[in-house]
Amino acid sequence: MLGGLARERIRVYNTCAGYSYGVKAGRGWKAGEIDYRPDQPYEDYHAFMTDAGELADSLLSEGFTAMKIWPFDKYSNDNNGQFISSQELEEGTEPFRKIREKIGNKMDVMVEMHSLWNLSSAKRIAKAVEPTDPFWFEDPVPMDNIDTFAEFRKSTEVATTASETVATRWAYREMFEKQAMTICMLDISWVGGISEAKRIASMAHAYHMPIAPHDCVGPVTLMFSVHLSLNAPNALIQETVRAYNATWYKEIVDNLPRIENGYAYPPEGAGAGTDLLETFLKDPATTITGSDL
Repeated sequence: MLGGLARERIRVYNTCAGYSYGVKAGRGWKAGEIDYRPDQPYEDYHAFMTDAGELADSLLSEGFTAMKIWPFDKYSNDNNGQFISSQELEEGTEPFRKIREKIGNKMDVMVEMHSLWNLSSAKRIAKAVEPTDPFWFEDPVPMDNIDTFAEFRKSTEVATTASETVATRWAYREMFEKQAMTICMLDISWVGGISEAKRIASMAHAYHMPIAPHDCVGPVTLMFSVHLSLNAPNALIQETVRAYNATWYKEIVDNLPRIENGYAYPPEGAGAGTDLLETFLKDPATTITGSDL
């Protein structure tokens, strides 16, 4: 339906989230906060905060050659991202140094910043991490001022990626025209589906800009994202989360993309290549809504 394969496989990276990442408890939630589950094999958030070098080695042994971490998030809580101290910069940069000390440049490392910082703080973080040769800086500032974002992008030679938080092709068009980012990230479920995502990807291609589809939200989004990543000629890399793929994603759908040695391969079967499980649909905790449109 999308026009066929542009490639036989797409490189993936592991977003180093743990099992509870993104699951907010009834009490208040703070950036960088998790409920640690030491009995699970892929508690990757805790791993990169404690020994990122060992985590990188573990990922490398499974074939991953790219990973994404966000050690600076917790420092934004006390002042709403308005300032980061020299000590915090030193502590936040330590995981990147540990990765390089352990495995050298065998792993590309993305810096997730979650739109938590003002411009001056984001620049300070970038300057601190740049000596470790990161792959990209993602969402360094809030996406409500494209001129500010463009200023950040011009301040560093490292690629700037954005943004899962942008939801319309018109917002992306402004970002493209202002050369505000180096790599276009989009979430197919948040921009309005795979057809709209394909339009945005094609528009990015016209600006000679690669795309990197986002997934930290669910197995259906992941499956469709792999379809798009294999079809779009300007797709660079696909996000995936091994902790999710190994656990709750399997409780929702009957098939997930085949991921081997750091690459995702074309789904098989008709349509998306996956279906929602009956056990998921009939679960009392599942809410189903419909539309006549």
